[in-house]
Amino acid sequence: MFVAPDPGRLRLRSAVRAVLGISTAVAACGLAGHALSAVITGGLAALLALFTVTDATVRAQAVTTALLPAVGFPVLGLAAGLQGHALPRDLAFVAVAGGAVYVRRWGPRGHALGVFAFMMFFVSQFLRTVPGQLPELYAAVVLALLASSAVRFGLWCYERRLPPAAVPALPGGRGLARTTTRQAVQAAFAAAFALVAGQFLSGERWYWAVGATWWIFVNTASRGETLVRGFRRILGTLAGIAVSLVAAVPLDGALAPTAALVAVCVFGIFYSAPVSYTWMMLAVTVMVGLLYGLLGVLEPGLLALRLAETGVGALGAALAVLFVLPVTTHATTDAWIARALHCVHGCTTAAARRLAGDPEADPAPLAAELEVLIGRARLSLAPLLHPLSPLRARKARARRVLALLDDCAREVRGLASVAADPVASHDARLAAACRRVEIALGALVAPDAEPVAPQPAAAADDASHHPVTEAALRHLHGLEKVLVDLAVPLRSSRPSALVRS
Repeated sequence: MFVAPDPGRLRLRSAVRAVLGISTAVAACGLAGHALSAVITGGLAALLALFTVTDATVRAQAVTTALLPAVGFPVLGLAAGLQGHALPRDLAFVAVAGGAVYVRRWGPRGHALGVFAFMMFFVSQFLRTVPGQLPELYAAVVLALLASSAVRFGLWCYERRLPPAAVPALPGGRGLARTTTRQAVQAAFAAAFALVAGQFLSGERWYWAVGATWWIFVNTASRGETLVRGFRRILGTLAGIAVSLVAAVPLDGALAPTAALVAVCVFGIFYSAPVSYTWMMLAVTVMVGLLYGLLGVLEPGLLALRLAETGVGALGAALAVLFVLPVTTHATTDAWIARALHCVHGCTTAAARRLAGDPEADPAPLAAELEVLIGRARLSLAPLLHPLSPLRARKARARRVLALLDDCAREVRGLASVAADPVASHDARLAAACRRVEIALGALVAPDAEPVAPQPAAAADDASHHPVTEAALRHLHGLEKVLVDLAVPLRSSRPSALVRS
């Protein structure tokens, strides 16, 4: 986590801003005289708003943040009203768990609203909310969202200086062919299993199993990703419990040091989340232990129960993705790679048009989108690249595919940079180079196409060609070679499947 690259210090800025925003929200709730349960609910609302709202533009982020209470308040009210009515409460929780995954089909906004709805039901179980507490909880959530938004969109809105992040959608389809639909069914099944099994372990803390199984489904798109995430959740929880025994338990709810350590945990959650789910879960587990200390119920047995409930949740997720409408890693990976290759084609076309003098053509957004798509392909291949994976040949092919995709991204970045030069000139050789790239792409996306060999770049007719054009030709030729090389591991993976998990 500490040696992972952090371009532009975005992870660091996000983590520091989260600490500032959540601290401001909690302080505002405290100064307003809210009870501890309301302060915790407000702090959670601020954390979720800063963590899950990831729309591409600042305006869209603000709209999504404003919509959070619209979905959260009815769910919180439902959970409070069903407190003490076990069967209706359990059925509602399972329905909310499935629905919160289903709405991911509507992109980042659906994802954020689904997470917020689920966590409002979860926190009502954590705090044993009753209807009489709802007005205070609603007020605390609104105040916390306003305070954290003042930091995010006012005091420290660094996104205004950054290009909008391209956020790819999950592979599509209709009905049960759609990934989000299948995962919603899986999440509901897993939540039902975790709820029943969790209650056998504890009639009071069963909701931890449901929370564990549901969060394992977040940001996954195949059974391989889900299984690896479940393993990492257990590992992070175990490490977090070990830290809690020496950090949280001795504090016994002392306010000042507990608040300081919670701030450290918040920083750790945001700083580690993009690069390590295990480290993030360590920080989450320690923070939960500290909150239990504030509530006066923290003791070693409770931490052991949390580990057991997490194991039950991970088991429920594993059973669901293995036996209920499984989404294979191979199919998901192929979909992300195909998206990446289409993005390469679009970027190449836009760069050629820009170099030919079209001021409206801009390859830069597509180059940024390609980085995100390759990141999703990398995440999809994570199960195969895991150190415990026994599939050595497939692991080697996967590493080769990712290395070549990274080479693609490098050449595309270079091409986009060259095309942005205002004095770049048109050269007839660019059209030929772009055509060769299209042929290489066609050989990749058409399974029965004959492999092609890279062609040498055409020589310049005279020495007066602009150096920007020469640089563009070098990037196009390099891209063509990478695409031809990529055909070898991709073709060898298709008959036997790159991964069968």
